[in-house]
Amino acid sequence: MKLPIFIADAFTVTAFHGNPAAVCLLESTLDEDAHQHIAREMNLSETAFVRKLQPTDNFTQSSRFGLRWFTPEAEFPLCGHATLASAAVLFHKRKNVNSTLTFVTMSGELKARRAEDGIVLDFPLYPTFPQIIEDLIKMLIPNPSCLCPRSFLESLKVNTEPLPGIEKTGKVKGLILTVKGESGGQTTPYFAPWFGVPEDPVTGSTHTLLGPYWSEELGKKEMRAFQCSCRGGELDISLRPDGRVDMKGGAAVVLEGMLTA
Repeated sequence: MKLPIFIADAFTVTAFHGNPAAVCLLESTLDEDAHQHIAREMNLSETAFVRKLQPTDNFTQSSRFGLRWFTPEAEFPLCGHATLASAAVLFHKRKNVNSTLTFVTMSGELKARRAEDGIVLDFPLYPTFPQIIEDLIKMLIPNPSCLCPRSFLESLKVNTEPLPGIEKTGKVKGLILTVKGESGGQTTPYFAPWFGVPEDPVTGSTHTLLGPYWSEELGKKEMRAFQCSCRGGELDISLRPDGRVDMKGGAAVVLEGMLTA
């Protein structure tokens, strides 16, 4: 088996920043177990599998593809940075001629369109609601009443290994810490040890939740987000009247090769 595979750094225009995702292009159906084996071998927070929907499709001319995402531990239902990486590979490496690509996924149809200064993802929005899980809060922030400025988040060191043992109800799939950033934006780290991802460098899917939350808090529909991980990454967020969100970011393809197995 030989498969084209790429690594792209998403939500950045600079190599070795943002969030790296592996992108595997599938000409035909892959054995189910092989997805997880490949994702574990790549050992990135997400490996994306882009597949043709019809035998006559090709990666240069077609505009609709299947898309799945896998962490090293499990399949994931929605991933922003690996979707952005997939679009970047198709647009920039396969020279796809379309202005908009549609990905058929576990979370419905997602679109990625070319922009002058990046790629815009069209994702669903998900409402938020308050729920206190005290043990997790105390584990992460000894003094949860603190204002948690950006400097606090940037210096925060979290041991995520005990978290799945503390929260076993299945209600929590990831943990977001977020504060108001400069100029009315937002600053966020994200932890998902329940899926084998101790800390995700830049997470597009979390902004399907953070978008409506910060829109209500700030009274704004247009925002800029910065994820203050060690690699860092930026997103432009735009809430739409149809209940969806546009997330714009750049991507740098840093590796291209052939997977053999």
